[in-house]
Amino acid sequence: MSWLNWLESRVGFLAIPRLIPAIALLNLFVYILFQLNPGYIQYLTLEPGLVLRGQVWRLVSYIFIPDVFLDSRGVSILQSVFFLLYVWFMIWVGNALEHAWGAFRLTLYYVLGMAGVTIAAFLLGAGQSEGNNLPLFINASLFFAFATLFPNVQVYLLLFIPVKVKWLAIIFLLPILYTFLTSSLLIKAALIISLLNYVLFFVPTAVSNARHNRDVQKRRLKFAAGSVPVDEPLHRCAVCKRSERDDPELEFRVARDGEEYCVEHLPKPVGKT
Repeated sequence: MSWLNWLESRVGFLAIPRLIPAIALLNLFVYILFQLNPGYIQYLTLEPGLVLRGQVWRLVSYIFIPDVFLDSRGVSILQSVFFLLYVWFMIWVGNALEHAWGAFRLTLYYVLGMAGVTIAAFLLGAGQSEGNNLPLFINASLFFAFATLFPNVQVYLLLFIPVKVKWLAIIFLLPILYTFLTSSLLIKAALIISLLNYVLFFVPTAVSNARHNRDVQKRRLKFAAGSVPVDEPLHRCAVCKRSERDDPELEFRVARDGEEYCVEHLPKPVGKT
């Protein structure tokens, strides 16, 4: 059982259903308030000094700042349309991740990103201008998770250019790298730490799959060398013991526990039915 399964079995009740759509709608609310009074944002940014003086709401309120749309003054139709698309895209990504992971794992993933940004802000100090940029890094980790789980989903860039999400993630990575190279130490640290949630969630599975592929390749080489009986299968389900020799159409997957299963007996994550 992976650490995620273990944790979900014990504190799964802490899950927040529909977390990302709620944050997206609060981004919309803050955007409207910003257009009415730009100075309102100064009460939401993550500034450690002010938090220590009692303004504890800043530990959460900064995630509601839609930083990519707060650089211009006034409201234009085009700006409003793109912001609504931004909110819709956040909701779409959040719903897809919650469907794939469940509410608990998505909540944990987002909270870990927040924790990383907050730790970086307190260790290195954050001013108001830097505090406006911090939500970008958490949203980046969400998008990279989506692109990893659904790489071939097609979206329309600028409303008419079809692009697969995996290529869009690479495009999105370029300004992130530029920000990392040109920003302050705080921004660099926040970017690295806020992406540790991605590492925790995806690297163990990638390592497990790499080991499985390596083992399969070794077995194929043994077959080619004639050192293994020809009737030994390449794949075998850990539950029903069927192999590709029993059913050529049978598909196999490697679960988080490192065992190989047919699709019918693939273990489901804790909390899902």
